Amino acid sequence: MSLQPESSPPGFLEPSPGGTASWEFSGQERSLLLKLAHESIGSKLDKREISLEPPSPHLAEPRAVFTTISLRGQLRGCVGYVFPTTSLFRAVAETSRAAAFEDSRFLPVTREEVPELEVSLSVLSPLAAIRPEWVEVGKHGLLVSQHGHRGLLLPQVPVEHGWDRLVFLEQACRKAGLATDAWQHGAALEAFTAEVFGDRDQK
Repeated sequence: MSLQPESSPPGFLEPSPGGTASWEFSGQERSLLLKLAHESIGSKLDKREISLEPPSPHLAEPRAVFTTISLRGQLRGCVGYVFPTTSLFRAVAETSRAAAFEDSRFLPVTREEVPELEVSLSVLSPLAAIRPEWVEVGKHGLLVSQHGHRGLLLPQVPVEHGWDRLVFLEQACRKAGLATDAWQHGAALEAFTAEVFGDRDQK
């Protein structure tokens, strides 16, 4: 199938004209959120409470976020909120704990692993419908949904795997438990961008 641009109805995400990317979160905010993620994981093991009161109005804004945890370069857990249901500050704390202890693909993180864990945060923009031909690998994340099935892939995933746009669309459908060509047969396709930063960026 040819993925050639066509005119789009109002409410659709359209191709960007390009330009220099700007960061929403300062270095101080990034460090604060990453520190919170680690503290949230450690406090769970120590059975102690931490403050989830946002330290600034910006971090108090409701945002969708995914927390990815790695150990020695290998994925150790990834959990997130697709929709902005709580403050970013609280969402980071909650998704960090969930990634460490509730991702069903992995055993819970142990105390011995904690010092070596690396955290990466992906703060999502609002979702918007998008045409398949306007999906940009490396810029857009995708949410595919149909018949009660839903699957999400973050913007960095196709880059890490070397996928082109077509494979990205197919794999997003697969993640949703759908046929790989469901994006051509009525599946809803929504895109988002993400500001991604992690421990490695702080070094």
